[in-house]
Amino acid sequence: MKPGIRLEEVEAYVLIVVSAGSEQDVLEKLRNINGVQKARITYGPWDIVVELRTNNMQDMYKAITEIRRIPEVEHTETLICA
Repeated sequence: MKPGIRLEEVEAYVLIVVSAGSEQDVLEKLRNINGVQKARITYGPWDIVVELRTNNMQDMYKAITEIRRIPEVEHTETLICA
């Protein structure tokens, strides 16, 4: 088990493409979502990478849904850690 992670926690990374020029605005919105541990602007095919950690899959689903509902978010890919 990873140090600092409780057995029941769910960890994931969300790769996000946003509309041009909205990176900073989306970053601020992401940092207010429950479960977001880190959010970083990146260069490459993905504009932002988010580290999520929640207590269970239901909370993870809520966090991912909230991310996808941000109007400037065009595409996401979620990687749930094993």
